[in-house]
Amino acid sequence: MGSHRGARGLRAVFAAVTMLAATPVLAADCGNDASGFAPWLERLKGRAAQQGISSAAISSALAGVTYDPTVIRLDRSQRSFKLSFEQFYARRVGTSLINRGRGLMRTHRATLDRIEKRFGVPAAVIVAIWGLETNYGGDSSGKFSVVRSIATLAYDCRRSDFFTPHLLDTLRIVQRGDLSLAQLRGGWAGEIGHTQFMPSNYYKYAVDFDGDGRRDLDRSVPDMLASTANFLKAHGWRTGQGWEPGMANYAVLKDWNKAEVYQRTIAAMATKLTAGP
Repeated sequence: MGSHRGARGLRAVFAAVTMLAATPVLAADCGNDASGFAPWLERLKGRAAQQGISSAAISSALAGVTYDPTVIRLDRSQRSFKLSFEQFYARRVGTSLINRGRGLMRTHRATLDRIEKRFGVPAAVIVAIWGLETNYGGDSSGKFSVVRSIATLAYDCRRSDFFTPHLLDTLRIVQRGDLSLAQLRGGWAGEIGHTQFMPSNYYKYAVDFDGDGRRDLDRSVPDMLASTANFLKAHGWRTGQGWEPGMANYAVLKDWNKAEVYQRTIAAMATKLTAGP
């Protein structure tokens, strides 16, 4: 009996040692500082090639990409805070934002009418999102390299599973020729263009609405507006139905932004835009 217990104990020790030995291997696909970034990026290149992404896209997009500690600092410094809908709306939506939105609806009326006919999403909803995301493009300065930001966050262990698909889809955007590397600039978390598409949403839902053969959500207003409508349609938008709380399309707005105050603000701003001066 003693020998049986001893064998069990040896197996337990062996299992523990094996688990400890395996831990670095399991953790090899992410890191918490810059030290492992370069070898991780080489493994990522192999993974991208296995998924059919061209060597030209991989090499051009990832050549010279380095770890960005500023992105990690910004990611770690996010503060969660709660505002009521009334507080959030008051901070984000003012008379100027509404008036500019109405003016843009007039300026782009023909395009917005074509978008509504194709996707079923009214102009006011799209323009409300445009205004809330970047003040109609005024706040989309594109200070960060999308490739570098997304690569850094994909490598970082905190949310590697979330950002790695975005990195692979960034490479697919390059391969498809939608944006040049110089144009692939956005927010620190990789948001692209006037309505702040993450790369995977860009790859899936961006449309070429101006007919130039490219899906450009940064410089083409028709592409950007139509792609926003396409996203909403793909998530269940019902043509001719309302968007206020309790109405058929209200839940779709949550697929755009999961924060309820943001969802309600899109709805309220869109209704305000339709009300006229």
